[in-house]
Amino acid sequence: MRNIDHLVVGGPGNASGRTKEVYNPSTGEVQAKVALGDTALLDRAVEAAKKVQPEWAMTNPQKRARVMFRYKELIEANMDDLARLLSSEHGKVIDDAKGDVQRGLEVIEYACGIPQVQKGEYTIGAGPGIDVYSMRQPLGIGAGITPFNFPAMIPMWMFGMAIACGNAFILKPSERDPSVPVRLVELFLEAGAPEGLLQCVHGDKEMVDAILDHPDIAAVSFVGSSDIAHYVYKRGVDNGKRVQAMGGAKNHGIVMPDADLDQVVNDLTGAAFGSAGERCMALPVVVPVGDDTAERLKAKLIPAIEALRVGVSTDPEAHYGPVVTAEHKARVEQWIDTAEKEGGDIVIDGRGFSLQGHEKGFFVGPTLIDRVTTDMESYKEEIFGPVLQIVRAKDFEEALSLPSKHQYGNGVAIFTRNGHAAREFAARVNVGMVGINVPIPVPVSYHSFGGWKRSAFGDTNQYGTEGMKFWTKVKTVTQRWPDGGGDGSNAFVIPTMG
Repeated sequence: MRNIDHLVVGGPGNASGRTKEVYNPSTGEVQAKVALGDTALLDRAVEAAKKVQPEWAMTNPQKRARVMFRYKELIEANMDDLARLLSSEHGKVIDDAKGDVQRGLEVIEYACGIPQVQKGEYTIGAGPGIDVYSMRQPLGIGAGITPFNFPAMIPMWMFGMAIACGNAFILKPSERDPSVPVRLVELFLEAGAPEGLLQCVHGDKEMVDAILDHPDIAAVSFVGSSDIAHYVYKRGVDNGKRVQAMGGAKNHGIVMPDADLDQVVNDLTGAAFGSAGERCMALPVVVPVGDDTAERLKAKLIPAIEALRVGVSTDPEAHYGPVVTAEHKARVEQWIDTAEKEGGDIVIDGRGFSLQGHEKGFFVGPTLIDRVTTDMESYKEEIFGPVLQIVRAKDFEEALSLPSKHQYGNGVAIFTRNGHAAREFAARVNVGMVGINVPIPVPVSYHSFGGWKRSAFGDTNQYGTEGMKFWTKVKTVTQRWPDGGGDGSNAFVIPTMG
């Protein structure tokens, strides 16, 4: 059995003596143990970061970019190994795992352009002989607390921008699938980053609280459930930190009567069930407009969902694999129970799914629930599994109101051939990211990622120029150089040697 340890300067150490089991979700077997750190370990990581960060901040941005370029090349060279390692602990199929790594890599590629991104502003002649300019300087030491569902992408979203901007970074990944984050840190050191610039610590709530309370950590980025995101945001801000905390989601897909239903069904099966639905940008609610649209859509959805292949993470024919833990499997199935008790029509039931030869794996079959209403708890809350709910709307206005009124506001999509309807929807919907005939509207790396309402706490998004703004602070200089050589005269004098 493997032991997964911290990656900090001076050796890992594990003064707490506590560990947590890491499972293979496809088999249900324990495959590793991860050390859980304590405040003493974090203190050591912070001290190492404090030693290296000032010099890194003074390193010119093109040299910092060269480290990012080398890191990009190493990630590409190790893509297959990273994907296999990721799949073994998370359970997502290899193609999804490669997508996880690739989407993180795109932010690293963006960070390679940090000399351009981090430029300040300059105004000449703001007053008589006065120029004003601004510079963006790093905050110091940043930290990232990342979830299990994207163990490669989300860490790279965070530390790629933070380090390129001149900060040191301490990563606290999920203890459910910690091996890929550790490997990402190892590769960063291999790319030429100074020791201590990027470190990895493991832990549970004790480590999270230590990060939020540490006086030398200037900023924290978090992705996870909304309740914990709110906790992280409040505790971090109360301790004087800059915090961005991304929470949960309940993304809707609005299907207008004129939509191409074949394309919609193809998009929905991937968006709702890909990665076993364990994505904050999954599409777990479909809203057909009108009963006729609903019936036509359901008739096409049923055979498409029944054709989905659930398999082990290494099965190249599988559409999705197991969920991450036995506890999460039980939680998803409990939500299906709840939906049924609330009056939902279980059209396709994924409870009790068992994969031959892998009966102890954490599998949940694809589930389709019709006649879901807005007063149901199963609609209000995030299920985070391979479950698609149908909420019927009588018209466009009702469909628009559903995601707008929901407590979460991460992403939303509308499927239509009508440009006016799409434009109206995009302008009016109360959600942070909108897809028009795009089921999972995760923006490309040079834009930014962030939801509204209980999907995000803090006012700055992930990556892109928003990420640069989060990881830097603005210093504005107003300067005047009077004529003369200091003798009171107004003569313009050029200093000379000798």
